[in-house]
Amino acid sequence: MNQLKLGLPKGSLEKATIELFEKAGWLIKPAARNYFPEIDDSELDCSICRPQEMSRYVEDGMLDAGITGKDWTMENESDTVLVCDLVYSKVSRRPTRWIVAVAGDSDIETIEDLEGKKISTELVNVTRQFFDEKGINVNIEFSWGATEAKVVSGLADAIVEVTETESTIRAHGLKIIYELMESNTQFIAGREAWNDPWKREKIENIALLLQGALKADRIVGLKMNVANEKLEEIVGILPSINAPTVAPLYNQDWCSVETVVSEDIVRDLIPKLKKSGAEGIIEYALNKVI
Repeated sequence: MNQLKLGLPKGSLEKATIELFEKAGWLIKPAARNYFPEIDDSELDCSICRPQEMSRYVEDGMLDAGITGKDWTMENESDTVLVCDLVYSKVSRRPTRWIVAVAGDSDIETIEDLEGKKISTELVNVTRQFFDEKGINVNIEFSWGATEAKVVSGLADAIVEVTETESTIRAHGLKIIYELMESNTQFIAGREAWNDPWKREKIENIALLLQGALKADRIVGLKMNVANEKLEEIVGILPSINAPTVAPLYNQDWCSVETVVSEDIVRDLIPKLKKSGAEGIIEYALNKVI
């Protein structure tokens, strides 16, 4: 039987990734202290590993495909295939940012002020390349964690750290002096797997459904009944991807109207529809938009 070895990210992205797969149609059951979760697809063999290492495993063929961050693929300089970007995170649907931060009371205001200073980060190779390109001589040290505390305790003059909401940065009293890069989650594949017709089709199908699940985020379906004489007015109010679907009701001078809209506008849209004559308005969640 053909089987695809799929890597899922351990840590902060693990829960969000499992939820995304569930929305896309796969049920993954992680077990405590088990790096090989069950999945309801006999064609998939799942492993959980750190995003920092994922691209290496995919490049070496230990995994056929995996989900990791753009930042770690860059850090490892991995020769893998980018199947698609998947912009999601543990908190939001926004890319994360790698920033340069210093103590709030530091005299350092710009990256040029870091000449000869010590920087602590997990993203060593990308950081080194950045400062080399800027012609700024810095001492870069690898951080095993708790990177923000390195500045607070005086172990480093600055840090290069990833942030999404800046809450941890602010909590440590740090100030951001530069944004190094944006990063987002990516679905990557190994060259050998990508060149295998069956594995490539399986990977592309997974990518299609994952992207469809992300597109459906905060989008809902609306369905309603509308009298024929009110149809043009109602259709004029409704946003849609292409155009609303309109179907006549059996033996009635009414139509059924259906569309998909952003969840953000529903609270304002439904009262307008009701006021304009729509009846039996139904709002329903969507799993995927392909």
